[in-house]
Amino acid sequence: MIAVRSVLFFVLFVLVTVGYSLLIVLSWPLTDLKQRQAIGRLWSRTVNGLLAILCQLRYQVEGLEQLPPPPFVIMAKHQSAWETVAFYAIFPPFVWVLKRSLGWIPFFGWALHATGQIFIDRGQMTEALKIIQQRSQIYFQQGVSLVVFPEGTRVEPGTVGDYKAGGIVIAMAAGVPIVPVAHNAGQFWRRRALLKYPGVIRVRIGPAIATEGLSRTERKALLSQVRDSIEGMMLTEDG
Repeated sequence: MIAVRSVLFFVLFVLVTVGYSLLIVLSWPLTDLKQRQAIGRLWSRTVNGLLAILCQLRYQVEGLEQLPPPPFVIMAKHQSAWETVAFYAIFPPFVWVLKRSLGWIPFFGWALHATGQIFIDRGQMTEALKIIQQRSQIYFQQGVSLVVFPEGTRVEPGTVGDYKAGGIVIAMAAGVPIVPVAHNAGQFWRRRALLKYPGVIRVRIGPAIATEGLSRTERKALLSQVRDSIEGMMLTEDG
């Protein structure tokens, strides 16, 4: 039954994503960034509704009251594709830092461009960091936040990846706070897996971490603080 539900969800997910992507792209000349992102939030809620109905997979969020006023840098665990869908329905307007190849996907990639996502070449990280800093400064001035996966790629549940300092550098340069986020989505929606298992994904938002006034010598300690916050919330989830 899980397989049947998962296949039906996948088919509807593709159709819904194409439909909303076309809507975003067609509205591009007539709307501003936040209006197009609002359409993206409708897409997110629709997909989450399908997950709840078809796959009996829901989510709960703890710590929303700890979010500071935007803008900020969200540094989050990355376990599956779920967070790339659901975060739009959870957080105030933000943009992602994404690998360049995602922007080439028909319909979906076009919508990513229309909603202002930042694309980088992971093979040219020095140049990529410059692009992120330049683009993020513009978005921060508009009150739009940034989401970064500090481990760089999806990791299996129970695994701790190599935390990278890119999000720290960006937040410190702009003097905006960092919001650590943990979740257990990988237990229900695994990496590159079709099956979606029923249950409740728990998202935990930790206390914001201030960066304003910190010096470059404090970067390493700040990264350790972010890592400990995220992984500490993951450990609490396991018991």
